[in-house]
Amino acid sequence: MTLRVCIAGATGWAGSELARGVAGADDLALVAAVARRHAGQELGAVLGEPRLATPIFRTAADALAQPCEVFVEYTRPDSAKANILAALEHGAHVVVGTSGLTDEDYAQVDALARERRRGVLACGNFALTMVLLQKFAVMAAKYIPQWELIDYASAGKPDAPSGTVRELANRLGQVRQPVLQVPIGQTVGEPATRGGNLAGSQVHAVRLPGFVIGAEAIFGMPDQTLSLRHDAGNSAKPYVDGALLAIRKVSGLIGLHRGLDTVLEL
Repeated sequence: MTLRVCIAGATGWAGSELARGVAGADDLALVAAVARRHAGQELGAVLGEPRLATPIFRTAADALAQPCEVFVEYTRPDSAKANILAALEHGAHVVVGTSGLTDEDYAQVDALARERRRGVLACGNFALTMVLLQKFAVMAAKYIPQWELIDYASAGKPDAPSGTVRELANRLGQVRQPVLQVPIGQTVGEPATRGGNLAGSQVHAVRLPGFVIGAEAIFGMPDQTLSLRHDAGNSAKPYVDGALLAIRKVSGLIGLHRGLDTVLEL
């Protein structure tokens, strides 16, 4: 069976690479794309990929008039939730690659997904190295009671923390709350320099040229530390294989699932 796919953000940095990946997959067909600036054009002409004779629509609502089994959200935080909810209303399963959605947003998405008996697989990062970092960090949190997180991204990334680190913090918070020897409120000086608190973890967001997406989890015990770090470069290719896997797996889910590792055998 060929899965019909719609990609919102199909001409963007990550979405365009994923569209090329779908074009090369025998079991997937890209039936619609969303990209406001290129609406009315053919995706293959915009991307220089002749295998993609896919129409581009201005909005997700317009694109969803083309029936699809899986909708991929790869746009911006300010439009992502509305796109996801629209896709669920149209009966599609959803893969989310957009960062910046809040826990409240995801609670609303989960409620509608369960009502519609559809799956939503939200991945802050599709790269295998990040998936492994998340897995190893959860293992470490079971044995090491103190940690902090560093979120690395490009200077122009508006959301902080990134979806990658937000997901990591949520996972660690489900294991336990890290110990703070000095409560943030008792900080001498500037408490804001201790970072923000997310699901119990202190998170420090770095936004500088030279970074694309990166995450680091630092665990500490007396006289020893453990650092787990993932960094991605300028290419979106590391995310394609994971996103294709998510597309193939999401239809077997019901409700919201966070992280690619939830559908992997790890």
